[in-house]
Amino acid sequence: MTELILSLDVLDRQRARAIAESCAPFIDAIKVGYPLVLSTGLSIAGDLAELGLPLIADFKVADIPNTNRLICEAVFAAGFDAVIAHGFVGADAARTCVEVAHSHSGEAYIVAEMSHPGATEFFHGGVAERLAALAVASGADGIIAPATRPDRVRELREIVGKRKIYSPGVGAQGGDPDVVARLVDGIIVGRSIYEAEDPAAEAERLSRIRR
Repeated sequence: MTELILSLDVLDRQRARAIAESCAPFIDAIKVGYPLVLSTGLSIAGDLAELGLPLIADFKVADIPNTNRLICEAVFAAGFDAVIAHGFVGADAARTCVEVAHSHSGEAYIVAEMSHPGATEFFHGGVAERLAALAVASGADGIIAPATRPDRVRELREIVGKRKIYSPGVGAQGGDPDVVARLVDGIIVGRSIYEAEDPAAEAERLSRIRR
């Protein structure tokens, strides 16, 4: 099944809870990034956990191994189920995130290529392929690859095999959910849902990709 993951990048705790609760029947996981956590604290994980959906901490962790370990320990202690990390800081740092995640029966995902236009400045030229290979070598559960460039997703799939690919960039950034859903294990949607007049209705509309 292709999962629909809500990227909940709002700033208000009550609004976040209301959107998540209304969308819960139509989504498979909730991704929380710095905007919401910096506004509400890690305790937001406890609020959202009541919905019974997996929580992904999108902190794109990118530091030395010891700092990565401290960040990831805090993530899982707060109640998150998965963490997203960068791999460009090196195999040892990425592997630390994976080890902490697995020690908590959680998952870790490595960013292979981002979805915004500027990503092509540095993630191309074989870099994304190297990061995908690093994700495999470090034992990560999967990678993040861009819904805005389905051709790149296809190429990265050749490297990661059956490991999961979660793909951001659908909706506001122009990614086509119906095209990308055939290539990945989950699409990540934020603004198209949480900025909609009726977030639940938009989530339900997009839930057609769950199959």
